Amino acid sequence: MPFELLFRNHRPVAAPLLAAALALSGFAPALAAERAVVTADPNANAQARAILGYIQGLPDRPDRRVLSGQWAGYGPMTTLEQLEAILKQTGHWPAYIGVDYTDWNTHGLSTARANQIAIAYWRAGGLVEIDIVFAISPNGGELNDRDVNLIDCITPGTAAYARWQKDLDTMAAGLLELQQAGVVVFWRPLHEMNGDWFWWGGKPAPDFIRLWRHMFEYFTDIKGLHNLLWVYSPGIVARNIGTAVYYPGNGYVDLVGFDAYGDHVDSAHFQGYPDLVALGKPFFFCEFGPHGPSEVPGTFDCGNLIKGIKEHFPRTAGFMCWNDNWSPANNRNSAGLYRDPWIVNREDLPAGLAGRETAVHPTDTAPEKAPTRERATPGS
Repeated sequence: MPFELLFRNHRPVAAPLLAAALALSGFAPALAAERAVVTADPNANAQARAILGYIQGLPDRPDRRVLSGQWAGYGPMTTLEQLEAILKQTGHWPAYIGVDYTDWNTHGLSTARANQIAIAYWRAGGLVEIDIVFAISPNGGELNDRDVNLIDCITPGTAAYARWQKDLDTMAAGLLELQQAGVVVFWRPLHEMNGDWFWWGGKPAPDFIRLWRHMFEYFTDIKGLHNLLWVYSPGIVARNIGTAVYYPGNGYVDLVGFDAYGDHVDSAHFQGYPDLVALGKPFFFCEFGPHGPSEVPGTFDCGNLIKGIKEHFPRTAGFMCWNDNWSPANNRNSAGLYRDPWIVNREDLPAGLAGRETAVHPTDTAPEKAPTRERATPGS
């Protein structure tokens, strides 16, 4: 079910060094694949190419083929609490963590806390995703501002351009800090664009594609960010708008997937998988949560997620579970998910794939408090 996200509670690694590390770790086959990997950013660093090559090979493995992921919160609210609960329940850390630069306290962007958690998780051997939900639109309106003209956002001299450029620079600064720390990022901006509950959603597809490509070119060509794997993430088919309609093109995307909420993990309820797989990029459940956008009962059997993936979405290379009552930490049978032979947890990732600078998991501290928010169901 589509949803609106209003809710509650480098330095690049040099190729020779990476090659040596991967060879010593027994990761030489993936290194060979990395040499042939074509990233959207032709200047993507060696570790980004190695990670993409590894992900591309996952669906053809007999087991250990689906990356487990858990979202950890917004800006200063980012916390490892639910990942630690998953560890306690299952004995496993998720393979990758998701964080967001949105700061609901200021209705702006804040990178410090999210980057702190992301860097620590990377250094402990996990992978990292950064999402963005913009509390304020480029018009100065709310998240669901319907009056934003996307072309104004990329047209110098407009007020929308000035606001959007400021946001781009803030995001780029945060991503640069991660690049300097050696972190490769699954960069997932402007998601669920085939719905109409965000200011960038439900717009003419050519306008959205220009906005995406502008961000891509600004980050890679102007800001020199080469640690990003770009993630295209529509919702499941919404209002008869398919999942591939807004696709920016192979030269601008590394990973694809959809956001899907509901208890029935099958192709009848989660539509749009064939069109995304046909794009030829690794496929993810970019967001998953049971039930729907609100009043989540916490009774979902998490084993049904991997069961549904096996039966209906077998090319899936990873999933990102949402937090709070959507998380496996707050539902039933988390062990049935994280202990399944198909699942790749953090300890299953090849040595050297992510930066293991410490032997311990990151230490969490209490995040800043923020106003209580709930998901709002979008209009029909």
